[in-house]
Amino acid sequence: MFAAGALVLLVVVCWQVAVDGPLAVWDESVSRRWRQSSPEDHGGGRAQVAADLGALTVALPVLAASMVVFWWWTRRWRPVVCAAGAMAAVPVLVVPLKVLFDRPGPVTGSGYFPSGHTATAVVAYGCAALLLSSVARSAVLRWMPVPVAVLLVVATGAGLVRRAYHWPLDVLASCALGGLLLLAVASLSGGRRIGGRRPGGRRPRASPAPGSPGR
Repeated sequence: MFAAGALVLLVVVCWQVAVDGPLAVWDESVSRRWRQSSPEDHGGGRAQVAADLGALTVALPVLAASMVVFWWWTRRWRPVVCAAGAMAAVPVLVVPLKVLFDRPGPVTGSGYFPSGHTATAVVAYGCAALLLSSVARSAVLRWMPVPVAVLLVVATGAGLVRRAYHWPLDVLASCALGGLLLLAVASLSGGRRIGGRRPGGRRPRASPAPGSPGR
């Protein structure tokens, strides 16, 4: 259901941007009222810090660290490889779309749709949350990575729009695209229970049932 929703959202946004439809017009109108005049006219502050969360120099180390933690705890390579593949797929998918749509930026230039920084944030932080939550030993730690990842992605998108690097629809399309990649990672890694092993790759042995010694 989520996959279908993300795909429909991506198609609708792409269509509106391609034909300069009402949604794209509204998107640009909202952006002009909320964004800074241009990235060069301000020091950046918190908006710039938020936008930089989608940079490879920030997001990639977070993903790499989560891969190391996951592998050390489970000794499983498949989810790690899937996460790395999803990260590698971001430029492969985003760059051709930028060339195809060639959307002008909020201030100058073209090729801003969809947002590469947003797609990077969705996949990097999303995969990190998926890997870490699957090996967490307590309910609190299993719950925390997902909202933290969502918060980081929202901050990235808001920072990019506020700093006039992207239109809101650029960010929204990348969220849908990144969501589809995350679903692929979860599916190829074995669904929700992608962890489940302790260090050394051995599963804990179940205790024999009472009254059945030696069986």
